Parts: sequence; structure tokens; C-alpha cells
Amino acid sequence: MKQTHIKDVFFDLDHTLWDFDKNSELTFQTIFNRNHPTIETKEFIEKYVPINQECWKLYQYDKITHQELRYNRLKHSFDAINYSISDEEIDAIANDYIRFLPENNHLFDGTMELLDYLKPKYNLHIITNGFADVQFKKLNNSKIGSYFQTITNSEMAGVKKPNPIIFDYAIDLAKAQKKHSIMIGDSLDADVQGALDAGLDAIYFNEGYMTVEDHIKQINHLLELKKYL
Repeated sequence: MKQTHIKDVFFDLDHTLWDFDKNSELTFQTIFNRNHPTIETKEFIEKYVPINQECWKLYQYDKITHQELRYNRLKHSFDAINYSISDEEIDAIANDYIRFLPENNHLFDGTMELLDYLKPKYNLHIITNGFADVQFKKLNNSKIGSYFQTITNSEMAGVKKPNPIIFDYAIDLAKAQKKHSIMIGDSLDADVQGALDAGLDAIYFNEGYMTVEDHIKQINHLLELKKYL
């Protein structure tokens, strides 16, 4: 059903528009080819993805620091594949990862078509928990930055999604009204419930076809947003 009251559309970036998993794997492949050629990237990624997700959850709720996130997700992943590596090497990989990641710019299928469809009709914005400098590079290098009027990140707001403060910050920055705004993201907790608790409407980008409660609006492909917007 069309949401005719909406004027401002807020998107998450990673795992919603920007294909984080694909770009991340390509980045690790580059790093390992250069400095750790005996590592099988696919084997590493199988361990890294769930470990990274758990570390981000802890970071999201301020249970670990930014530096601990960067270190722990790598250390635990290398331990999981029984690869011996020094803290100095982990630090170097963490730095290379942040440097090389924005150079890979695969977007989810339908991203450009969707943004071209939405841009004339709505004010578009980003709300992301990612690190500011990296997120700006992702947006610019993937050539989607110009679609968005405002970009709110957790460093600017001082808190991370699902904290309602970051949604309030984004609404104020966009000069929008909550009753005329909607959030689209891949995280039920951070994006969808966070937005709903803050007073915005929300749509879950459920690419993995997870089972969700009936009251949650959801799409499985980005272009399905056209039935709502």
C-alpha cells in the first residue's frame, strides 16, 4: 500500500544499498594476496561474517570501543581458522581494510534504479552507524552520494542506532517531520525497531527472507519499495 504521507526517506547504507559482504570479501582477498597468501579467503569469510556481526552488536550498544571492534573481529576470525598472527599484523590488516574497503563499490541490485525513481518524489537521507570518513568514501566512490540531502552517522550524533537520539538528530538535520518520514534498513533491531521506537515509520529490507512479525513492513528486493513509495 502506498504511503502517501511520506516526504522524507531515510536509508541505512551498509547491507541495504551498499553491498557490504561482497565488497568486504573483495577487500580481504586483496589484503591476503599481498601479505598473507596462504589464507583461503572463503574459509576466513565464513568465520568472519558472524564474528563481525556479533562485534558490531556489542559496539552498537557501547559494550566495546571502536578500536576493540577493529581488533576483536580480526583476532577472533584468525583464531577460528587457526592462523597464527601477531597483534602488529592484525593492526596493519585493520588499517588496510579501512583504506581499501571503499575502493570496492558493488551496490545491491536495483539501487540506482530505485534512487532515480525516488529522487524526484522525496527528500532522501542516510542514517548509518559506520565510521564517518569510510562511509563518505563509500557514498562518493559508488556515485550515490549526490542522491542524498543529508548524511547522519553515529559519530555526528554521538550515539548509534537504535538509540532514538540518532534518529532525532537525523530528523533535525533534514528539517523533516517524523510523521512524514520513513526508515529503510536491513537490521530489525537497529533500523526498523529503532526507527519505530523513535516515532518514524520503517520498512525492513529482508533480503535473507527472515521470518518477521506480521506488523513489520518488509521487502525482499529494493525495487519492491515502489509498492510503498
